[in-house]
Amino acid sequence: MYGKDHQGEKRYSPAQMIGIDILPLLGNPNSNKISTSYVERQNLTMRIQMRRFTRLTNAFAKKFENLVAFVHLHFFHYNFMRIHKSICCTPAMEARISRTIWNWNELLNYN
Repeated sequence: MYGKDHQGEKRYSPAQMIGIDILPLLGNPNSNKISTSYVERQNLTMRIQMRRFTRLTNAFAKKFENLVAFVHLHFFHYNFMRIHKSICCTPAMEARISRTIWNWNELLNYN
């Protein structure tokens, strides 16, 4: 929960935080194991790998549909095509969703 904006503050200054409410939105999570580290890591990966999500950049999509398509391609590549060093395979292979490493020809149905 945030308080009111201060008059005369800089344009990018956030309002003062005055409290928090923890509300589970889905399921029955164990509050002792709730962590934002996974989400923060995913956000960092997206910002590093897609310039569209870095602040004050000129690499933007003119249409929202193009941005959505680019994000879909990014996540497909990240999960089905990229070998991750920590698991020595793709996340899709680790989760047993895919048996092989995909390539662009397979994705785009080129023979």
